[in-house]
Amino acid sequence: MTHDDDLALALSLADAADAISSARFRAADLDVSLKADSTHVTDADRAVERAIRDRLAAERPDDAFYGEESGSAGQGSRQWIVDPIDGTANFLRGVPVWATLIALVVDGVPVIGVVSAPALGSRWWAAQGGGARSTHGPVRVSGVDTLADASLSYNGLQYWQRAGRVEQLLALADRVWRTRAYGDFWSYMLVAEGAVDISGEFDLQPYDMAALYPIVTEAGGRFTSVDGVDGIWGGSALATNGLLHDETVAAVALP
Repeated sequence: MTHDDDLALALSLADAADAISSARFRAADLDVSLKADSTHVTDADRAVERAIRDRLAAERPDDAFYGEESGSAGQGSRQWIVDPIDGTANFLRGVPVWATLIALVVDGVPVIGVVSAPALGSRWWAAQGGGARSTHGPVRVSGVDTLADASLSYNGLQYWQRAGRVEQLLALADRVWRTRAYGDFWSYMLVAEGAVDISGEFDLQPYDMAALYPIVTEAGGRFTSVDGVDGIWGGSALATNGLLHDETVAAVALP
């Protein structure tokens, strides 16, 4: 199988996910509960993941699976990683910034990424070596090469506080042109599109990051942990246009 085949499947899975999630968005009878980690889950989260998992079991029976709601199944070098609704807190409050994240990871490296945000009317996708695209055309990171001209999205201040790096974040904020907290997947897609230059956050799982990685990197950016380790396994994320990456890692490093 080629990456083209896998990307076509991932896009088809996103179509199915969008149909399910869109029908439940702002539904009066949306079922919401708390998980053991005190985060919310809705009937839409579960239904989307179940649909994707069942389809993959039928079409890629030899591939492993890892989803936020149902956990892991299977073993092997190829693993599909899914966050059925990234931004569940937004979804249940009627805020349109949420998306289904679908990734294929091969030998630990994300090679396919699809981020589908139907309430925003947007979708982004990439396959390793094939560049990154969105519903609006090809995407490319910015050419901003100085922090003084950079736009920074830090996602959630409380996560930087818990990580003991709020002082570093505030110092970085003083050095950049503009700061915002766009949040969740959207910050990273804005980096890929060149609208934001730096995005970072803590307290993440692989399913929060796997689909983002190919899109940011294929758009010409870099995606590492906050400490600069490449990939999605470090529990945090720092995405930049590449030009600002090393300087940003140094700026937020622990003493």
